[in-house]
Amino acid sequence: MSEHKDFLRTIVEEDLKSGKYNEVVTRFPPEPNGFPHIGHAKSIAINFGIAKDYKGHCNLRMDDTNPTTEDTKYVEALKEAIEWLGFEWEGEVRFTSDYFPKIYDYAIDLIKMGKAYVDSVNEEEMRELRGTVTEPGRRSKYAERSIEENLDLFERMKNGEFEDGAHVLRAKIDMSAANMKMRDPLMYRIRHAHHFRAGDAWSIYPMYDFAHCLSDYIEGVTHSICTLEFENNRDIYDWVLDTLGLEPPRPYQHEFARLGINYTVMSKRKLLELVEGGQVSGWDDPRMPTIAGYKRRGYTPESIINFCDQIGIAKANSMVDVAQLEFCIRDDLNTKVPRVLCVLDPIKVNIENYEGSEEIEAPYYPHDVPKEGSRKIPFSKEIYIERDDFMENPPKGYFRLTPEQSVRLRHAYIITCKEVIKDDQGNIVEIIATYHPDSKSGEDSSGIKVKSAIQWVSASEAKKVEIRLYDRLFKEEAPEGVEDINPDSLKIIQNALIEPAVITEKCDERYQFERQGYFYADPVDYTDERPVFNKIVGLKDSWGKKSKEKKTTGKTEAKPQEKKVQIDGEVVPMTEAQEKLFTKYTDDLGLNSEVANTLARDDKLSYFYAETLDVLHSPVALANIVANDVARELKTKQLDELSFTPTQIAALIKMVDDETISSKIAKQVFEEMLKTGENPTDIVESKGLIQISDPAVILPIIEEVMEKNPDNVEKFRAGNTKLLGFFVGQVLKATGGKGNPSVVNKLVAQKLRS
Repeated sequence: MSEHKDFLRTIVEEDLKSGKYNEVVTRFPPEPNGFPHIGHAKSIAINFGIAKDYKGHCNLRMDDTNPTTEDTKYVEALKEAIEWLGFEWEGEVRFTSDYFPKIYDYAIDLIKMGKAYVDSVNEEEMRELRGTVTEPGRRSKYAERSIEENLDLFERMKNGEFEDGAHVLRAKIDMSAANMKMRDPLMYRIRHAHHFRAGDAWSIYPMYDFAHCLSDYIEGVTHSICTLEFENNRDIYDWVLDTLGLEPPRPYQHEFARLGINYTVMSKRKLLELVEGGQVSGWDDPRMPTIAGYKRRGYTPESIINFCDQIGIAKANSMVDVAQLEFCIRDDLNTKVPRVLCVLDPIKVNIENYEGSEEIEAPYYPHDVPKEGSRKIPFSKEIYIERDDFMENPPKGYFRLTPEQSVRLRHAYIITCKEVIKDDQGNIVEIIATYHPDSKSGEDSSGIKVKSAIQWVSASEAKKVEIRLYDRLFKEEAPEGVEDINPDSLKIIQNALIEPAVITEKCDERYQFERQGYFYADPVDYTDERPVFNKIVGLKDSWGKKSKEKKTTGKTEAKPQEKKVQIDGEVVPMTEAQEKLFTKYTDDLGLNSEVANTLARDDKLSYFYAETLDVLHSPVALANIVANDVARELKTKQLDELSFTPTQIAALIKMVDDETISSKIAKQVFEEMLKTGENPTDIVESKGLIQISDPAVILPIIEEVMEKNPDNVEKFRAGNTKLLGFFVGQVLKATGGKGNPSVVNKLVAQKLRS
């Protein structure tokens, strides 16, 4: 059982203790209209986990009540995901369609009790009669039909005598109910469509709210665990079961907060748009948040279950940092996978004083990983190293190969640069080096001190591989859809070079490419003739140290990763001065460990950052732009070659802090600064980018968006509060991204509820 008892397990224990149930029965009831995503993984872990903890069982039931969107391929995807995550369902896979005859009989019972009627108004009139949050609804004139007439019409609906939309079956509850879900909700609608299991046997299909509670009852489910958006639906759930007077025990619904992750969309509709629009290669594209996508990328079931366990089960919706998921896979793989050498951007090194060849015995695992295994790495006169591992004019703090600085080849010898060969355009094409024969790893008697070890491969024996470098699919923290796609989410390297044992011996399917990250042999495209590896996650920890995490909440915290300071994925000691800076950045200024590490180790960045802080005390925001955007420019430029100054960067961040512009607009302004060198304030004024915060300007836009989307307004007012995000997104889009998000959010919420 989980170490920390959540509120759902507390409920289960109380029910068992009171004798309410003799056995715990849960269910996972997805609709088979898409591939399951990481949000489903949380629900799977909860439902199957609770059943296992209390020695009960969990059913897998497909909610197949909408024949127009469902398919067998989605059923198979759901089954495969659950099995891959390590869970087993009780008996055969169940389908709501298995219960169609019984659910139909229950509908007949309600009609006979005078608790259900066939309504024949059109959709628009039904919406008008429903009322609003502040005004009661009015019952349709068709609610006065006799029981005999309702029975006749309902049977004829079943027999296919009417067109889609001609009639619906509604529960007769309370048109003045405060919970608008209870204002005579729909129970059945006509749908002339072929069902992938039931064929053409039915012309009517039950609505979720009617079918779900009855399916739970039929299966003997005790705890019907749903996400929070179904909280208002619980009244219907109880009404159906109570009104029918079904024999106990009966199920009860309990809600938990659904999973939200930044830089990720969870809507199956939006994910389907990506698949059908060709923005991704399919449901299993490694950039997709689907379980199939994570599986193909190389995530392990253990890492995803551990992630679900770490985030816990809450009663209120919140956003989880995607870096926590990345931490979980990194933490899992760190103690499992072999370390190997791979060069992504090769540059040739000719070791002029080496003759012949040899094989170097090298372990697959570091000393702190309790696993054994080794391989032989061929070494010869001609090798390849990473292009970034050599610099002619390095900045201070660069520890790799330079004309004046020797470096160790991982598991092998120390080499020294003697000559640099360039082409006609001045590009480095080859490095002439010498090696030190008495410097071999494990046998070093050279006395030469080096500060770094780099990866390499032998030119003649290395194998060509395709490397797919995956980044986050969306560039925005709260993406709306296709418009927020990250154009750099996939980079393909066709001719990377890897040590031969990875291909010939295949000791594993996941590896750590030293100083590069964790990689996985693509299960679809990999062949011996054309090996393909997917990047799972980088080596740098984006989650690990959070020194001030939720200290006052009393919530269980994710176990932080042991503090290690890395550069390019390689553990390298900091100088005393760097260590002081790192401590200042994390303890005094509140920076996260990765940003602090980046700034502390780079003299140019730390100098630039200090200059910005002299102008504006906004340490976290300034650190983020310096460690990311400014750092990108300083990779190829010196400080005096930048098209902007620390003062201008401080001015840009001040406008964000003052809410003059949004963070999204700040990125546009920065790109313009790169091109023109103009002051950010001048760019904002000349291009009219000032953030809109005036309610007098925003309210007409909100009203226009609401007029264009009356159906969604009605759905929101009927209880679907998750549509708030839709309206906020539409309003922000209408303002060209210039609307103040916090102001827009507040005004939209007020307007929708008025």
